[in-house]
Amino acid sequence: MSNIPENLRYSKDHEWVSVDGDVATLGITDHAQSSLGDVVYVDFPSVGDKFDSHEAFGSVESVKAVSEVFTPIAGEVTEINEGLNDTPEKVNGDPYGDGWFVKFKMSNPGEVDGLMSSEEYDEYLASQG
Repeated sequence: MSNIPENLRYSKDHEWVSVDGDVATLGITDHAQSSLGDVVYVDFPSVGDKFDSHEAFGSVESVKAVSEVFTPIAGEVTEINEGLNDTPEKVNGDPYGDGWFVKFKMSNPGEVDGLMSSEEYDEYLASQG
């Protein structure tokens, strides 16, 4: 069983979303960071940037590859995790905590309902082989 917190929602692109009112915090899942290997750099959008759902908002560079990160929800960036500029390895060590990427003011909070629960995400991972 992977590390899949029950209080979060998940996308097929291996991002997680935590919701507090109309603000969503986004990061990549434990599965994603494990697949990437050691993260060495995270490229962020700017505060105030607006994105549609399923749009790339940044990238993660690891020792293996550079991967785009997509937002599963539409919204405006209200905060970025600037701590990852100095310590990108937090994405590997604490993907659901200190390794978060950005906070969004959601355009449509109902979009979160379309994301997978922890159980659904676990089943999705199992189906991917």
